Amino acid sequence: MVLTGGTGRRLGGVDKGALELAGSTLLERALTATAGADEVVVVGEPVPTSRPVTWAREDPPGGGPAAGLLAGVDGFGRPPEVVWVLAVDMPRVTAGTFARLLAAVLSDEAVDGAVLLAADGHRQTLAAAYRHAALAAARPARREDERDLAVRRLVAGLRLAEVPAVGAESRDVDTWEDLLDLGG
Repeated sequence: MVLTGGTGRRLGGVDKGALELAGSTLLERALTATAGADEVVVVGEPVPTSRPVTWAREDPPGGGPAAGLLAGVDGFGRPPEVVWVLAVDMPRVTAGTFARLLAAVLSDEAVDGAVLLAADGHRQTLAAAYRHAALAAARPARREDERDLAVRRLVAGLRLAEVPAVGAESRDVDTWEDLLDLGG
């Protein structure tokens, strides 16, 4: 799943998925990173893509990343055992990143998922692999409680493996300076 529906507030309201880095949009980079997935759900406003995807949107739009993540979970035609999650503003995440996250989940039945761990110890909960059943169990009982729920709070009760980031994998683009630092 790729989350693209953010407001880009610190970028002046720019659609982060449309930003380019090394000649490719952040959305296309995210789709390349998730190439190994059987189905890709993109949460956000539909735009043309290089490969088929399923589009989803939280209701009402603008409910925040956790609401978007849960809308994406609902968007799968057939619920996968493991849901890969990627925020569109993390352009250095690759298929290799997801292979490491998936291996961490599948190698330990006791974990509910795996998150990318930045060098500074920050957990990137939007660069992760979660067991579908664990996300379903963590979901608030009432849909209205999903709005403005932090992803960290949504997954707080889950047993998560931490997979150390390699290079700039855990870097995200929140400002124009971030994009420039990543080579944009």
